[in-house]
Amino acid sequence: MTDLLLRRSAIGGAIVDLRVRDGRITAIAPRLDATGAEVVDLDGRVVLRGLWDEHVHVTQAALASRWIPLRDAATAAGALARMTAALPALVEEWPDPEVPLVGIGFQDGLWRDAPTQEAIDAVGGGRALVLISHDMHATWVNSVAARRFGVHPGPDGFVREELAFVIGREVNRLAETRSAAAVDVLMKRAVRRGVVGIVDLEMTWNADVWQTRTAGGWRGPRIEVGVYPPDLERAVGLGLRAGSVLGADGLLTVGPLKALIDGALNTRTAFCAHPYPDGGNGLLTVPEAELAALLERARQTGFVPAVHAIGDAAVTIALDAFAGVGIGGRIEHAQLVADTDLARFAALGVTASVQPAHLLDDREVAAEHWAGRTDRAFPFRSLLDAGAALAFGSDAPVAPLDPWRTLRAAVDRSVPGEQPWHPEQRIPLAAALDASTRGRSTPQVGDPADLIALDRPVEELDSDAVAMTLIAGRFAHRAL
Repeated sequence: MTDLLLRRSAIGGAIVDLRVRDGRITAIAPRLDATGAEVVDLDGRVVLRGLWDEHVHVTQAALASRWIPLRDAATAAGALARMTAALPALVEEWPDPEVPLVGIGFQDGLWRDAPTQEAIDAVGGGRALVLISHDMHATWVNSVAARRFGVHPGPDGFVREELAFVIGREVNRLAETRSAAAVDVLMKRAVRRGVVGIVDLEMTWNADVWQTRTAGGWRGPRIEVGVYPPDLERAVGLGLRAGSVLGADGLLTVGPLKALIDGALNTRTAFCAHPYPDGGNGLLTVPEAELAALLERARQTGFVPAVHAIGDAAVTIALDAFAGVGIGGRIEHAQLVADTDLARFAALGVTASVQPAHLLDDREVAAEHWAGRTDRAFPFRSLLDAGAALAFGSDAPVAPLDPWRTLRAAVDRSVPGEQPWHPEQRIPLAAALDASTRGRSTPQVGDPADLIALDRPVEELDSDAVAMTLIAGRFAHRAL
């Protein structure tokens, strides 16, 4: 049993006391009796509900910190040069020859030179070499890796979509001796930034992994574990549904049912109504009838569908499926949306689960491959004005697990020193905070005591300003 009094908390513009008991807020008033409570004086610090990251691939995001970053490689040759320079240190860190040497984050959608199998085969010194794209929907592999994973790349050495995901899962498995420590570091950093909850959409059966991770006294952040279609019946057989408690004193629960129906912008596989410069429209990876059947099964089994749809044609198909089945849920990403679909999100009860920081990284790729349509790209203000509920995430490792960078991208559509990209799509800070706090940033009596306190004004959007992170009434981070 915990009993805590947060004295002099700034909530909704007023200085008040806030009382927590057994993990929930039990009172908010100008002056509360402190009898029996631990008293913490916040000295006028702003208190908000804690921040959620609604879309993370936790294991891959954690391991990415141990791999070679390729985000700024402007060419294919530049990516290989970076890997070549890093190989001695990489081999020293990963001496097991069974573990691939990995780079992550390249954006081949902007490369002016052509990647080839021959070029990547000249790198690696006999070790399997796996380069993972910025969006994780493509991998560039040398022949050693191709044989290891049983894939057959084209002349460019690339595999895309499901084969890329297969390689990603296997790389994570081979590196699992490092993943526990890396995940611990990632989670501690997230909590220091005010993250109280994460929806983990790692592309594997992840419930057992998280039960192991949390067995030793987990203190947060809260984790909602996503389920993918191949594992849906397994979850149902275990009696699980969205919200089922898996452990860690209620901090570990079952999240949404994730389905991918198209690819990604950088890989030019997001399914679009208009063609890319190469003439293709991307890929619809799940037929419409199959998607409808999956959503119906989600409705029957108590799962919330979270449908990955990036291109505008894919978003339309996803909304059609939600309408046909008569179920609400989420669309993940919704990076390009037809004007006629904006109002359908609210009408159908479909949340736009979006990642604002992607626009900071993808604006050049979008300008090239979605030319003439970027006024409909990352349309946060248009969705908000149409009544859609927004839920913000990072999609880490695609973008950093930093909710303050996410907030800035939504509010400013730029990083400091840059001009806003399509400034008409900026949204107010209050709306951005609501999208980062599951619909409401201001604490109320009865809420779970998942709270943050800030040393500086929230308008500064400073990830180092979090002085306190409280999860279920317990201090997960305290720098008061």
